Amino acid sequence: MDDVMLSVQDLHVAVGGVEILHGVDLSIHYGETTVLFGPNGSGKSTLLMTLMGFPNYHVTSGAIAFKGRDITGLEVDERARLGFGLSFQRPPVVRGVKTRDMVAACLRREASDGEVRELAAAAALDDFLDRDVNYGFSGGEIKRSELLQLLAQNPEFVMLDEPESGVDLVNIALIGDLINRLLQKDVKIRDRSHSGLIITHTGHILDYVTARAGYVMIDGRLSCGGDPHEILSTIKQHGYEECSRCAK
Repeated sequence: MDDVMLSVQDLHVAVGGVEILHGVDLSIHYGETTVLFGPNGSGKSTLLMTLMGFPNYHVTSGAIAFKGRDITGLEVDERARLGFGLSFQRPPVVRGVKTRDMVAACLRREASDGEVRELAAAAALDDFLDRDVNYGFSGGEIKRSELLQLLAQNPEFVMLDEPESGVDLVNIALIGDLINRLLQKDVKIRDRSHSGLIITHTGHILDYVTARAGYVMIDGRLSCGGDPHEILSTIKQHGYEECSRCAK
């Protein structure tokens, strides 16, 4: 059996008529976590939004396959049902929707109040269930709220857009624990059914979540594939200028 869960081939993506991604090739195996570095505006979030199927991100050429199936033309809800889940860098506030109702909806089946509370407790949000989603939440609480919803959804392919952004030291360890739970890090890699793609600008999340592969995105193209810690070390020493030379 092919061990590739997600395959991206020569992907070109335009937003508002302007091409942002220029021929991206990427493979993520079952049980594998991949980290994507890159400066602001390099196309990292565009890649995640395209993989999730948001309509403003137009695939002009190339293909996306998930578990051997071409999903390039599928809608967001279809991809979610197949097993895609996304945590936004800046999640929206949802007024009028209680956190408990959002968690119950993400479970996609009838759930007991006890089950919802158990999940919320794992994210230290059991006291937030009767509050509107993300309304008045701190940066760390919003990130935990996003991860709580993903825990309920339990996607096979987890995409996280800068999970450490805006998070203080009190919250980052718990966020790391939640991500590890989502990605089944307590299970041997050959037995995992979940894979992940994590965008990070600072690399801080690597102190809490292990990853086997890393890439740098520069101007809508991938470069410098390899060990994520080595890539991060190069970025810290030389900045993204070194990666820019690799991309040329």
